[in-house]
Parts: sequence; C-alpha cells; structure tokens
Amino acid sequence: MSGYWKSVWPAEDAGASRQQIPHKMAGPKLGPRARPTVVSRDVVAATMVVVRGDDEMYLLRHTAGDDAVSWVERIDPLTLEPIAQSVQLAGGPLWPGGMAVHENGSIYVVFGNHAHRLAPDLTVLASITLPRLRPYNSFVILPSGHIATKDFSGPRPGSTDAHTMEPTELLILEPEDLRIVARLEMPEPSIARLSADENIIYVVGTTSLMRVHWSDNTLLLDKRFKAEYRTLEGQTFGWDAVIAAGSAWFLDNGEGSHLYAGTFRGIGVSPAPLHLVRVDVLTGAVNMAEICGLPQGLIANPPVIDERRCIAVGYDSGNGVITAFDFDDDGSMTVRWTRQQNHASHMVFYADTGELVTADYRPESDVKEQLVVLDIKTGLEKTRIDTASPIQTVVFPAVGANGDLYWTSTWTLTRVRWR
Repeated sequence: MSGYWKSVWPAEDAGASRQQIPHKMAGPKLGPRARPTVVSRDVVAATMVVVRGDDEMYLLRHTAGDDAVSWVERIDPLTLEPIAQSVQLAGGPLWPGGMAVHENGSIYVVFGNHAHRLAPDLTVLASITLPRLRPYNSFVILPSGHIATKDFSGPRPGSTDAHTMEPTELLILEPEDLRIVARLEMPEPSIARLSADENIIYVVGTTSLMRVHWSDNTLLLDKRFKAEYRTLEGQTFGWDAVIAAGSAWFLDNGEGSHLYAGTFRGIGVSPAPLHLVRVDVLTGAVNMAEICGLPQGLIANPPVIDERRCIAVGYDSGNGVITAFDFDDDGSMTVRWTRQQNHASHMVFYADTGELVTADYRPESDVKEQLVVLDIKTGLEKTRIDTASPIQTVVFPAVGANGDLYWTSTWTLTRVRWR
C-alpha cells in the first residue's frame, strides 16, 4: 500500500499489484439465508469508485469521442447520489482512464492524454497534458509517491479501421505538480494497464512481459527479464497482470476487445484458445493453462489469485467460461473446477473467506446482469443478485468502508449491502 491512502479500496483493483482484495475488510460469510439490500443509480459512462475515508467515496465518469472529458463526483455511500462534483477535466481520445487516492490525500485522475490532481473537495490542484495524443490507460502509484503511467497502443472502442500498434512510453510524474521526471520508450506496444510490486513496474506487451526498475529518479528496463508468452499460432495479446505468489498472472487473447457492444460474448477473433499465463518473477519462466480450449476467446481484464489456497481463477468472456486452477511452486497448473458463466469485468476477492465476486450477463433475461458470489474452493454459488445494468460490465468494482460492495458498469452503479 506504499504510496496509496490507507483505505479499504483506494484505487482500481485496490492497489498496484491488482490483487482485487479489499484492505482490512472481512468477507461477508454468506449463508443460505443471505438477503442483501441492493440500491442502483443510472451513471452513464462510469469507470470506477475509490474510497478515501469512511464517508468519502469518489466516482469517475467521462464523455465519449476524440475530445472526451472526465469528471469526478463525490457520492453518498448509501444513496449513491452526488454530493459534490469537479469541473470538467481535460481529457482527449477516449479509453477508460483511472483514479486513485494518494497517500498525500489528493485524488489523481488520468484520462485521455491528461493527468489531474484534485483536493478532497474536488478543486483542481494541478493538471498536465501528456506527450502523446493517445489515451493513457490509468496509472499506478509507487512507494516514492510518484505516478507511473503509459499510453495505450491498441485500437479504441468502435474502431473498424486497420490499426498499427506502436511501442508504448512509460512516464513518471512528480506527485506535487505532475511534471514529467522520467520517461522510457518500451521495446514493444502495450494494451494492458500497468502493475507494480514496490519499485518494480510490470508492463504486459503484445508479445512479452517486461519489467522496469524505478530507482534514484531513473527508469531502467531489465533487459535480462523478457518473458515471451505469445508463442502459439493464433494467440493474441495479454491484458492487466496480477502480481501474487511470486508470479505475474494475466490472460491472453485480448484482440477484439475494442469491438465491445454491450457484451464480449461471441465477438472474439483469436483462433487459439485463451490462456491463463503465469510468469515467474525471478526466472521469467512462462507457464500457460487453457481456460476452456475453445477458439474465439476474449478478455480485457485480469484473473484473481488466492495465495493462501494456491488457487488461480481465469475466465473467457468470449465463450462464457470461468475456470479455477490449483497451482504449485514449480509453475504447474491443474484444473480445479470450471463453470459456464458470462463474466467480463474486474472482480473482488475476499481472501479470508474465499468468497469471489463475479458477474453473469444474461441477454435473454429481463435482468441482464447479475452478481454471483462463488466459493473459490468449489466454484459453487453462494448467492446471486440482480443488478440494474442492461449491459455486460467490463470495468471496476470496489468495496466501501462499511463493507458494502459497489459494482460499476458503464451504465449503472449498484451498491450491495451484505449485512
């Protein structure tokens, strides 16, 4: 948590390692008589909620297009209604950005080709135009407090033209005034969001996982560590990495995610089966396991890793399958359970109780998307909850200071009170 505000959920995926585990918050321990309370609000083009204090919750929203803007709302944790709102923040080419609460108490936003620092009352303290006219897809905060971000190399939503991917550039921003203090062009393009373990930054490229060290205000590419994961015919690029259990974990076959039109189901373009990819952070050794063995798989988000139980959970949104694997120290992965379920978003994992919050998009149903809490050991459902989202969620959930779950789609924000 170095660099972040010490709250239950200060950033997307709860922090730079993307483990999706709330900080100092026990799981709900749902029983057969669980009857959660559910509240929803229409919030078109929302990306994520982050938490600062007990009643300080912030929602990131944006417009669309090549000159999109973003703004931040402070919302009531119970009603979800806005209490305060920032001015419109300069953005740029659309791709979902990111927001986090820094250890200095400020709220930081990266969206389009701009970065902003906001006070808790949402007044703007600093802004910067980033050097490339592309989306910068979010950021991580390093232990020094510096902001690490990079440009997005992939095609944008709705694009049908041929797209040439260019190498991404890693930037480090000074947290006080957001000036650029270091920059490094990477050897290859990257679509995935950054991950970090202390001062080591991980970049999932289009063919390999790369590692960069941040030290003495300098970025240094680790040229000895280049874990090539794209080795199969028909395989496509990977998305966000989770740093856990001595490995970096991510899912491949992300090609086609820009074609999202309310769901990922049935729109995958990769001929090879989709894999859970595991890269040993010491040796760079790569191991892969098929999620379901079917072609035309598709994802745009990370897996979940249960370090305590040695279970990894991946999914194929294009084919509607979730699979859990037992993993060993030698890199091996064996299937533990698998189930048909249309999940596409980031998840929430309660490490103490082993409860995994997922989604299930049901286009044939009056209720299009449901939340499904699974027992990570068995894959069995503990509860299923209707949301108000008419589309499949592909963005970021959160956990509030009182233990409530906040599920964000690009159409609806839903609060679930377990107790």
